[in-house]
Parts: sequence; structure tokens; C-alpha cells
Amino acid sequence: MAMSDEDPLDFAIVVYREDDSWEAEMLPVALTSDLEGLIHALRQQPSINGTIGLVAVGDEFFVALRVFGEHVEVFLSDIAASWDFPLARQALEYLDVPVPDEDELDAILQDEETALPAGDLSIFADLGLDEMELGILSGDIDLLPEDVLSSIAARLGFSEPFERAIDSVFG
Repeated sequence: MAMSDEDPLDFAIVVYREDDSWEAEMLPVALTSDLEGLIHALRQQPSINGTIGLVAVGDEFFVALRVFGEHVEVFLSDIAASWDFPLARQALEYLDVPVPDEDELDAILQDEETALPAGDLSIFADLGLDEMELGILSGDIDLLPEDVLSSIAARLGFSEPFERAIDSVFG
């Protein structure tokens, strides 16, 4: 990717299948802080197999979504982001997971160098990315969210359209 580590990005991408091939398009950056708007945008994209939404917020966290009509699956890479970022807080609320306070999170993690995900770890299992692999990718604090999403895109088979969408905006 043609992105520098000094300048983490906020972006949202919709991925869908059209004529047996993957397509990806950038969504408005405003959707990186609006879960309901993001779900609405994903529903607007016609696709027989539903749509995938991938959102990176700086170097902090990512959210992955799958929308099949009224059915929505949500995965948040790090619940601690819910303290500072509206999208992470909205994702926890959507998942009906209480936002932990710092003491609760410290008791759960006992290690500041770990990310604690929330949501459906099997969100992409039917596409070949199992729960364990998604957990390992999302828990690697040395990877930026856009790098994790790029790895997910490669693993799921839509790396080229994903990279093209990123490059179309960020070059």
C-alpha cells in the first residue's frame, strides 16, 4: 500500500460480488463515525451475496460488517476504542456489549499490549477466514488497521479491488 506509517488513515470501503468477481468502492469518510449510516450505505449496494464493509479509524481500530438484507454482523477489533471513538462505541451498543470502564478492561486484559475484540469472530468463516485467524490478525497490535484489513482482503480474495479503492483516494 502506498500509505506512510506517520499518517494513519480513516476510511470505509464497501465490498461486494458482481458477475462472479469482487468489487470494492470507497464510502464517504463521514461513515467512519456513523454505524447506522454505514449499515444503510451497505444495504444500498445491490448484491446477491450481501455486502462487506471494512472501516479503519487511524491507527486505533477497525470494524468489519456483513449485511445480508436485514441481517447485519459486526466485528470490532478493540473494545477499548469505545472510550474515544463514536464508531467503536456504536458497534458495542449494536452488539449489546457494555462499554467497559478502565478497571474492568484492565482486569480482563491484564496487559496493555493486547486488543480485545467484540462481535462475531466467524463473520468471514464461510469465505475462508476462520475465527482463530481473525482473532490473531485483530489482536496484533504491531499492525495498523489498514494493514489488517489489507490482509483480510487478501485472505478473502478481494485484495486487488480493495487496493484499487484505497489507491483511488489516497494514491
